[in-house]
Amino acid sequence: MAQVSRGRRLMGEINVVPYIDVMLVLLIIFMITAPLLTQGVKVNLPKAHAEPLPANQAKDPVVLSVDAQGQLFLNIASDPHAALDSDAVLGQVTAALQAAPERAVIVKADKSVSYGVVMQAMVLLQRAGASKVGMATDPLPPPQSRAGS
Repeated sequence: MAQVSRGRRLMGEINVVPYIDVMLVLLIIFMITAPLLTQGVKVNLPKAHAEPLPANQAKDPVVLSVDAQGQLFLNIASDPHAALDSDAVLGQVTAALQAAPERAVIVKADKSVSYGVVMQAMVLLQRAGASKVGMATDPLPPPQSRAGS
């Protein structure tokens, strides 16, 4: 038996309106969460030519920030924007490195902080069990080309 079509034609179009709605919702979500992804406290980093860390880290790195006043901030603390004393940093970093010994450890120090304060922070991380400590810097601006050459 042949099936008889009663005035209905097959529709060969895809309704894209729901897809556009989903894309707009995702765009809004990404726009809201992107500024929240920065780690640590805002510090004025020195500029240097340095290679970036490899992106294949299993976990987020432990970032110890030292602001211009020499206060310590830890990105893995319960409140990353609250200043911590040395003992609190030592305890939290020790616990984090015991759970994941391969986790990267980075110091973000303001460029106006004295060398001694940065060294004390690095010794503190070493006492916590960090075998390698990286220093965060901002990249140097690209060299200016001469207009006449």
